[in-house]
Amino acid sequence: MANCPECDAEIEVDEFDVDKGDQLSCPECGSALEVTGVSPLELDIAADDEDEDEDEDDLEDADELEDDDEEEDDEEEDESLDE
Repeated sequence: MANCPECDAEIEVDEFDVDKGDQLSCPECGSALEVTGVSPLELDIAADDEDEDEDEDDLEDADELEDDDEEEDDEEEDESLDE
């Protein structure tokens, strides 16, 4: 038995049926929950996968921009050497 961190509803979950990192939803408020501890059973609001995906995409975009800047710098150096 554990409580929802969002609405404090009691959630019947057998600690032997779940593992740390498992996700479930609160039957009362519908919040996505993640098992953060099994003995005693602890639940926390699950991170949004969409947000994580967006963060990863932002990092990839930033890396691409940095690579483009480095290529431009290299081209400028080559042009100045040619002169």
